[in-house]
Amino acid sequence: MPMLIFSSGEGAVLIFREYVVVSKPISVIKGFHAHVYYSENNKNVAKKIREEIGQKFAVRLGQWHDEIVGPHLSAMYLVVFGNSEFNKLVPWLMLNRDGLSILVHPETGNDLDDHTKHALWLGEKLDLNLEKL
Repeated sequence: MPMLIFSSGEGAVLIFREYVVVSKPISVIKGFHAHVYYSENNKNVAKKIREEIGQKFAVRLGQWHDEIVGPHLSAMYLVVFGNSEFNKLVPWLMLNRDGLSILVHPETGNDLDDHTKHALWLGEKLDLNLEKL
């Protein structure tokens, strides 16, 4: 049970007997990225999913990256989408990822936290090269 609560428009601070918890307002999220990972063996699946995403959702589709890029150690493409699209796109990806691994993360301005602490994985969680963030 908290001993003391401080609140402001930017979040709340709960002080417990042993530690302090600072809540972050969701207003720090400026948008989202989904990284859709694929291999040579399932690139046709990734292509089908990409085409459907482009037709069904208000997104910006990034380039195909068949080689390692940034922290991503597997081939992937990026899907950039706004906050209002999250509740439509992410459930669709959950049901239609067809075995692919997908990293979904917010854009808060902190790349390391966004790709780790704030990340949501659909399917197998893949390794990232965090030194590149």
